[in-house]
Amino acid sequence: MPPPVAEPLGGHPGWPARPGPLRVAAGEVGLRPVRLTDAGAWSSIRLRDEAYLTPWEPTPYGGWARRNASVEWPGRWYLLRTAARRGTTLPFAITVDGRFAGHVMIGNIVREPLLSAYVGYWCDSRLAGQGVTTAAVALVVDHCFGAARLHRIEATVRPENVASLRVLAKLGFRHEGVLRRYLDVDGDWRDHHSFAITAEETPAGGLVGRLVRERRASWV
Repeated sequence: MPPPVAEPLGGHPGWPARPGPLRVAAGEVGLRPVRLTDAGAWSSIRLRDEAYLTPWEPTPYGGWARRNASVEWPGRWYLLRTAARRGTTLPFAITVDGRFAGHVMIGNIVREPLLSAYVGYWCDSRLAGQGVTTAAVALVVDHCFGAARLHRIEATVRPENVASLRVLAKLGFRHEGVLRRYLDVDGDWRDHHSFAITAEETPAGGLVGRLVRERRASWV
């Protein structure tokens, strides 16, 4: 673990940042801070992908269409930007060939003594199965264990979410147990599997290095 370093008031290490890019089957995957101008792309994808996303995301009180309309984005963006400046989250947009494609977020950041957080993610259904989410999570976890100086990243996934379970398995997340009726998702309280990875469990070269060695991705 690196020695403690004085941090700026209201901020934290590793933000803002632009990890990547990595090349996968879908194109060049990169991460950048979310922008106010993401409203149109964010809303368009999420409204189209309602059936694809609702089984895995917290129940949107007020309805999916209302909660994912473009007019909702400025308020969400402001809260994310404020949380990032306060050091409690790392809210990244996923880009593919420079275009907005989803989110990967590090949330609930707790500094010393825990140095922990959770990772959550979603991606455009048209890019499913092309390595985008795996690359994005690898990039953000390596960033957390490097520039952001965290020690442990957690993830929770419904047992039925096979695609997300595969992402975590490919990246070496360790299964820790089952959280019963953990989160209100798709209209009911759902069980979730709990996973985690610590800095000591990452291989040489990080999670991105593993993907590159396995030829699942390549540096650009």
